[in-house]
Amino acid sequence: MLILLTNDDGIHSEGLTLLANNLSQKYDVFTVAPERERTCVGHAITLHKPLRIREVDRGMFATNGTPVDCVFLGVKAVLKRAPDLIISGINKGPNMGQDVNYSGTVAAAQEGAFLGIPSLAVSLNARRNFYFADAIKIVQAIIEVVKENNFLESTFLNINVPNVPYSKMKGFMVTRLGKRIYNDKVIERTDPRGGKYYWIGGNGEQFELMEGSDFYAIEHGFVSITPLGLDVTSIKSISRFQKYFRRGL
Repeated sequence: MLILLTNDDGIHSEGLTLLANNLSQKYDVFTVAPERERTCVGHAITLHKPLRIREVDRGMFATNGTPVDCVFLGVKAVLKRAPDLIISGINKGPNMGQDVNYSGTVAAAQEGAFLGIPSLAVSLNARRNFYFADAIKIVQAIIEVVKENNFLESTFLNINVPNVPYSKMKGFMVTRLGKRIYNDKVIERTDPRGGKYYWIGGNGEQFELMEGSDFYAIEHGFVSITPLGLDVTSIKSISRFQKYFRRGL
């Protein structure tokens, strides 16, 4: 089984390195990841400057591009054939609710799905003291499921793992995206030369604890598995808007 790994935390991230070392004992593993951290770049792809690839270790390649660039380059330039599976992660921190729209981790898995390859985005719900070895056991179990079952077309999985020992995880829960409550702020400051500069964002992470959501699963000790699709059409809204725009110009 040929597996392509990537992330948005960068080629030297502990979660990526440990995952690559573990999976390479059983699978044919290649890693293509950003040369530096590219958190929250979303689905950005580089079109207006050259991209470069350098091998930093056997089977591990760093690029000056985004996570999405890494997937595209990995599939189209580095590997001799399409991988059987793409895994983005293990990310340092969760990717739940609306955060998936900003996440480079999730975007990389989405790009894999665009290319018709089964893809996983894996995130660990922690900011420090990471239980990466325990999260890797979850990844191993999910790989077995992927091997034995066909993925639905145009679907990829967003996986969030609670940051606890494996023995304390309660199991898997298939979830929908929850809702995060952002403390949105724009902080204005002045540099030593009198120029204005800004920080986007505020303190604190809050969310609505809706049963069946990814936040609910993590809060109750479950591994959250959220199937995400490539078609973002609001199907339930089509008939309503057809009424608004039923007349010709």
